[in-house]
Amino acid sequence: MSPISDIGTILPILLKGLDITLRVLIVSAIFSYLVAFILGFGRLSKKFLIRTISGIIIEIFRGTSLIVQLFWFVYAVPILFGIQFDSIFWSCVIAIAMNYGSYMSETVRGSILAVAPGQTEAGIALNMSSFQRMRIVIFPQAVRMMLPEFGNYFIQILKATSLISLVGLSDIVFQGQKYTNINLSQTPTVYFLILVVYFIIALPFIGLTKWFEKQSSKGVAS
Repeated sequence: MSPISDIGTILPILLKGLDITLRVLIVSAIFSYLVAFILGFGRLSKKFLIRTISGIIIEIFRGTSLIVQLFWFVYAVPILFGIQFDSIFWSCVIAIAMNYGSYMSETVRGSILAVAPGQTEAGIALNMSSFQRMRIVIFPQAVRMMLPEFGNYFIQILKATSLISLVGLSDIVFQGQKYTNINLSQTPTVYFLILVVYFIIALPFIGLTKWFEKQSSKGVAS
């Protein structure tokens, strides 16, 4: 069989997992950003209990492996705590969202703290409440600083989706592994094509991240 016909045979098999890969990517990214803001603001809370709980969650998920967390949410949580998720899909989404959300929460916290103190003082001088200062003055500037990092994390989440094959979700990697189990000689072609597919998926987001970087480099008010 020629290399071209190999690709023509293998690529449609791999693309059977594209739907799962994209669904896990998009849903995990949405929940990751949500977790990032909740934990990021939690770390900035003036209430000791909220700040402490947020810090503990962040350090647990940043300090342990995503692979272990995937297995933990899929197999350990239902047995130890009796919590049953609807499917392995949601277990994977929660694991990825908590892991990357914890990392991104530090981006949220750091960006908010990076806004010049003078902005807060100006808001106080205008008799704004703390909520108004955050919503109108600080948060928009902080979000601008977060965007490049958030773009990079989106690509990181895409690469992390390749781990979901380890717990049985039939994504692109899972389809490739299934094929190589019975066509061992095709392994190099399969993994080359997996690499290409991931790169093609990531390509628009790499461009988007660069655009965010360019926009944010235009300057934040200081």
